[in-house]
Amino acid sequence: MLFPSEIFLFAFLPLVVAVYYALLRKNVTLKNIWLLVASLIFYAWGEPVYVFLMIGVILFDYAAGYALGYCSRGNETIRRCILIVTIIVNICVLGWFKYAHFIFSEINRAFGSSISIAENVVLPIGISFFTFQAMSYVFDVYQGTVTATRNPLKVALYVSFFPQLIAGPIVRYNTVEEQIDHRRESLPLFSEGLVRFLKGLVKKVIIANNMAIVADAVWGLVIGDRLEASVALAWLGAISYSLQIYFDFSGYSDMAIGLGRMFGFEFQENFRHPYTAGSLTGFWRRWHISLTGWFRDYVFIPLGGSRVSQGRLIFNVFIIWLLTGIWHGANWTFLIWGMLHFLVMVIEKLRGIGPDRKSWWGHIYTLVIVCIGWVIFRSDSLTEAVIYIKGMFGGGSGAIIDKSVFAFLQQNVVYYVLALIGCFPTLDYLEERYKDKLAWNVAYAVVLGIAVIVSISFIINNAYSPFIYFNF
Repeated sequence: MLFPSEIFLFAFLPLVVAVYYALLRKNVTLKNIWLLVASLIFYAWGEPVYVFLMIGVILFDYAAGYALGYCSRGNETIRRCILIVTIIVNICVLGWFKYAHFIFSEINRAFGSSISIAENVVLPIGISFFTFQAMSYVFDVYQGTVTATRNPLKVALYVSFFPQLIAGPIVRYNTVEEQIDHRRESLPLFSEGLVRFLKGLVKKVIIANNMAIVADAVWGLVIGDRLEASVALAWLGAISYSLQIYFDFSGYSDMAIGLGRMFGFEFQENFRHPYTAGSLTGFWRRWHISLTGWFRDYVFIPLGGSRVSQGRLIFNVFIIWLLTGIWHGANWTFLIWGMLHFLVMVIEKLRGIGPDRKSWWGHIYTLVIVCIGWVIFRSDSLTEAVIYIKGMFGGGSGAIIDKSVFAFLQQNVVYYVLALIGCFPTLDYLEERYKDKLAWNVAYAVVLGIAVIVSISFIINNAYSPFIYFNF
């Protein structure tokens, strides 16, 4: 079930909210049970069979956390064994559904075999997110930062809660542990969450979807071994995809955070205007913050972090980006994308370039590297990525610019202006400064209302809507 869909907006969400607030009143246990039931229905809507996979992962990690909590600190060997088994089982589940088909396809291609054992394996939606959340619960219990709960319903709600189930943000149990039993609910908080949800809906439907139309059209010009597009059009396609993936993913995160707030939950921010960063390190402090934090806390720091020798630091950064590339998908393009970021990040670390660097040169090279990286990320194969990047630097149709560039810009000028504004914190600044001004609030409400109406009209007319991150 997609957030920007008629069934979600006009049936599922109103029903969940109505029952939650009108019928269950102040009984938090019943509210939690209702949210859990609603979340399972939400996940099972498109592929019912895989809801049992998610339930299995939840029960296994709950049992592992309970066993870790039961064992005293003196039984460190047993605790370590439980942790290792938990990691192996979760990785095997994720690896089988996400990578088995790719691995066996590569084996068949390399050795001319015809192994079909994983041919019909289907990737469950959101498996990368719910397995990472379930694993983080066990890690935190092992490290002692959270206490293992005896109530499996709490872990089940934490992992399966529908706002962040499909594409994050990746929530830590210690951030919502208290909120599961004790959370603040009020009309102002509900209104705040609703506005945040609607802003995310607008970002996704109006900006991301229209950027996708341009990006898809330009990628469709990869014909044979050439990109049949001018240099300017190739860059326009790459920039359009860079904007698409940002507003697609940040829009989903806004909707997830807003929905959580409507039910009294506080989720961490997942994006902080990453395209304004002055270094690639700064970019990754602002982009998909929950994933970056997950790898930092559970992989990078246990490996020794940055307080190690130069050689070990390079190794640690390599492992992080190897895993990040693998996590994003089963294709060589994701691995190469990760290695590109690894190389630049290592250079920055060795040169002492930090996340808060501010320089015009830093902004330019960061945007260029990120844009080229998204081309690799977007391409179906390394061959297609190479062809497209060659086209960006003159290896395409031969022309520097053509009429199609101006045609795309003219047709989508409003969306590009909105995207450019959305990349900067200007609106956040104005909202914070004038939030107590009646004129600002009225104008804000009118503009957002119009944007929501336009978004709903796009949805009703079956505009392009799948989330990019449904592949994860």
